[in-house]
Amino acid sequence: MENNNKGWLNSTVWGVSLTSFLSDFGHETVTVLLPSFLTSLGAPAYALGLIEGLSDGLSSFAKLLSGYYSDKLGKRKELSIIGYIATGIFPAIVALASSWPAVLLGRVFGWIGRGVRGPPRDAILAKSVEENDLGKAFGVHRTGDTLGAIAGPALAFVLVSYIGMRDVFWLAVIPGMLAVIVFMVAVKEKNPAPAKGHVNIVTSLKGFTPRFKGFLSAVLLFGVSDFSHTMLILFAVTTLTPTLGFVQATAMGVLLYGVRNVVYAAACYPFGALGDRFGRKEVLAFGYALAVLMFVGFILAPPNVIVYGLLFAIAGAYIAAEDTLEGAVCGQMVEEPRRALGFGAMATMNGVGDFISSFVVGVLWSAFGFAYGFAFAALAGAAGVIALILTNKKYDVGANTQG
Repeated sequence: MENNNKGWLNSTVWGVSLTSFLSDFGHETVTVLLPSFLTSLGAPAYALGLIEGLSDGLSSFAKLLSGYYSDKLGKRKELSIIGYIATGIFPAIVALASSWPAVLLGRVFGWIGRGVRGPPRDAILAKSVEENDLGKAFGVHRTGDTLGAIAGPALAFVLVSYIGMRDVFWLAVIPGMLAVIVFMVAVKEKNPAPAKGHVNIVTSLKGFTPRFKGFLSAVLLFGVSDFSHTMLILFAVTTLTPTLGFVQATAMGVLLYGVRNVVYAAACYPFGALGDRFGRKEVLAFGYALAVLMFVGFILAPPNVIVYGLLFAIAGAYIAAEDTLEGAVCGQMVEEPRRALGFGAMATMNGVGDFISSFVVGVLWSAFGFAYGFAFAALAGAAGVIALILTNKKYDVGANTQG
């Protein structure tokens, strides 16, 4: 029993976690400064929502295709490496940008790389551990991912007052390239081989069980509420600028995003372990409900750093539950030969939802004010919670009846 308990903490789990730490260190250093950088370029208010939404949307389709072809070709590690290289180059493209459309192109390039790397990497991770350890393994991975997302904003917070944002972006290339090296050396793909009897992508998608399709529907519905959290930074900077000034409000936006990421890192493993013990979809539904609480909180909150800090902390908690447990549920519900495609399908639902959410919320913010955007997100998030609960009852009861 002792060996089994230690077995899930293998080199692949740690290798994927360290890779994610370094990669997120790089691109989150850019992400946290992006709202202020776009403002300095004279970008319109809707530009951030368009950049985030389009990047997430195209990234989601890249995940679907990457998942399909990594299963078909049996080359999951190779595709992951290509994706990490593209993401590592992203900060350099933004550093060279002189207009917001150029930033858009750089972000799309980097996020397509994120899309390509995700499903094959997650499939490698899922295959490296036993099913009853999936939540813990994905929790450790997400913790490494988010520690990088803490280190990146921390670096930006320290440096932004001393050097230009473009110089910070150039420095962010270094950890992104180190991530590529670590993944190549540390991650071991278990028995890589092309899937036997592989069919075209449409037939493969149709072959998923009704239970998994119901889960994907709930993920999509909640995703429509789940706009990019760089927009929360924009909200904080905009509402705090009248009292703090733009430079100090930018620093506070970076700090608040750091709070979000600290909570995220701390909560990933506990949510994964709770899901393994009490039911992954049940704990995931609780995480979705935290998001609704946060959206409502931002509607009611005064422009106060402490209050915003509490709400950013809730944001970190719900994202920890979402990212950890959606992956664990997917790994549990989809058989191994099509697991990368399953991760890709789930990521596509998330990406489509994120695109809709970021675009709609951005337009509502620009046209009517922040409260309208948060109200839209709260309603969509509540619908996602209900859909997941109903999906659990419909399909889990049926599965239990069948024995």
